[in-house]
Amino acid sequence: MRSFIAIELAETTRSLLSDLQQGFTRCGADVRWVKPANIHLTLSFLGEIAEKDINNIEKTSVVVCSRYDAFRLEISGAGVFPNKGNPRVLWVGVDGKDALTGLQREIEEGMSSLGFKAEKRRFIPHLTLGRFRSSRGTGPLLKEIQLCKSNKFGSMEVGSVCLIRSDPGPAGVQYTRIAEFYLSPV
Repeated sequence: MRSFIAIELAETTRSLLSDLQQGFTRCGADVRWVKPANIHLTLSFLGEIAEKDINNIEKTSVVVCSRYDAFRLEISGAGVFPNKGNPRVLWVGVDGKDALTGLQREIEEGMSSLGFKAEKRRFIPHLTLGRFRSSRGTGPLLKEIQLCKSNKFGSMEVGSVCLIRSDPGPAGVQYTRIAEFYLSPV
């Protein structure tokens, strides 16, 4: 099963991001929008895992998460990857200070110790709102994104991390939580 470890978003945060997506759609760009229910903050992409791997993934994740207190994520700014000249992904930024980067690093190291391939790119915390299908209508959307580059879109409390299974289907990708690992309450 194709899986990853991520922070799931609070419903209020998903609602705010849905409103932001709706504003961006008015620009008419050729973007495949991520369903608000599917927006999440990936900490470690595992790829294909076997049923027998789940127990070790859970044990490692519990140990890592127990070392971190719950913390706040600040959601602000918007941009594109890889760059404005060739936009592929539309994102909003996420800042969880040292707690988020430390948690992500330790989760990634823990999964690497279990034999999963570590990400070579530097961790850039973000929430993917959409993926560009073509360059049609990109100009107006890039202008709108530029206007939002310093906007604050809210914050949320992070109290857990989840192991999530990804299943492609005719209606798009379906995400299913396999397990949840709790941070220490503050």
